[in-house]
Amino acid sequence: MADKIVPCLWFDGEAEAATAFYVSLLPDSRITAVNHSPVDTPSGPAGSVLTVQFVLAGREYLALNGGPNFRFTEAVSFMVMTEDQAETDRLWDALTADGGRENACGWLKDRWGLSWQITPRRLVELTTDPDPARAKAAMQAMMEMIKIDVAALERAVADL
Repeated sequence: MADKIVPCLWFDGEAEAATAFYVSLLPDSRITAVNHSPVDTPSGPAGSVLTVQFVLAGREYLALNGGPNFRFTEAVSFMVMTEDQAETDRLWDALTADGGRENACGWLKDRWGLSWQITPRRLVELTTDPDPARAKAAMQAMMEMIKIDVAALERAVADL
């Protein structure tokens, strides 16, 4: 690992499956190492996968099979800035499949409970527009959404 700070994600035995899924979603992503435990640990016997080192969109991460003691919360999430509605839809559909759950305002949880914000760049542009009326209209529209709909945001600010 080359990065000085590497976020570690705690899984209950599914680090390898989760990281394989995550790296399939975004360019410049790959698993760089799968490390097996040399001894028995509370999360598994000697020889079981203990950590998976991976790169997600160019950033290094570590996934740890730490056992059932800790779960993900919304206090930490991955925000993915999408370029268009097609990318937003593709990531949203993949991450909510197989047990993922939709939330409000572009947030979701994947099947492992990790929170993601699937955020079109256009949403950020509109909600930070220098015209307060446009920013307000975009924000109000977003507050009514589950998955972000760029066309609906554009309609919300069109007549201002």
